[in-house]
Amino acid sequence: MTEDLPELRASDADREQVAEVLRDALAEGRLDMEEFEERLEATYNARTYGELTPITRDLPAPGVTPPVNMVKGPAGAGTGSWAGRIVGGEGSSTWGVAILGGFQRKGRWTVPKRFNSLVFWGGGEIDLREANFADREVVVNCVAIMGGMSVVVPPGVEVVVRGIGIMGGFDTREEGVPGEPGAPRVIVTGFAFWGGVGVERKLTRAERLRLKEERRQEKLERRAARKELQGSRGDRDGFGDASDALEEARDLMREHQEERRERHEERRERQQERRDERHRRRHGGH
Repeated sequence: MTEDLPELRASDADREQVAEVLRDALAEGRLDMEEFEERLEATYNARTYGELTPITRDLPAPGVTPPVNMVKGPAGAGTGSWAGRIVGGEGSSTWGVAILGGFQRKGRWTVPKRFNSLVFWGGGEIDLREANFADREVVVNCVAIMGGMSVVVPPGVEVVVRGIGIMGGFDTREEGVPGEPGAPRVIVTGFAFWGGVGVERKLTRAERLRLKEERRQEKLERRAARKELQGSRGDRDGFGDASDALEEARDLMREHQEERRERHEERRERQQERRDERHRRRHGGH
């Protein structure tokens, strides 16, 4: 990319190069999700180098790492590796209570060795997907009385459920899934009376978007490879064209199915967020 010829038309490869820089910046925490989506849209809409250049002007070039990291500490911390997310200490929040209301613990926070929570005629959400952990094994203690609690964990974490329910229950569907090497172990325990505690394993929106971009890049590479093969084969027979058309149709069908699943998941999450927000406003929760 150059600033000397701002009106020169950009290619698909140029736009993908910028998109890759944005994906790296998102993974490193240099961009939040809203900034990433805005810049990614601008990238794919850009037609010239002059439009592409400002998008990554404030981001490091690929392969260039700042010499000193004053925030993240040792190399590897904060990059998504489990070793970097088990930070020790006391935890940034040790309890949550909702009485006729709701509470949330989500985003970037540190889960203590034991987190205690109580809901009475209310609801609570404990989201560990972006959290750090004070220890390799943490306990999330949930007491739900005529209310509900949701515990959301990221893929790779081992989950053990030990709660007791009376006219209520604890979700055990995520038990038995082996954890990744070095990943923390989350023990969900407590008591539910006329209430329930759900346990769900989900990707973050950033990770889903990153995977979507990876799949998109793979599709572009497959199409380019097919076109190259078709060009080298020429018009020697008609079977190649039919095979290419069939493979293209299969790709389009897979893309359509993936997009439907992603839209459904995003719609479901937005609906849940709106329900949670209405519940907090109605009951004065925080």
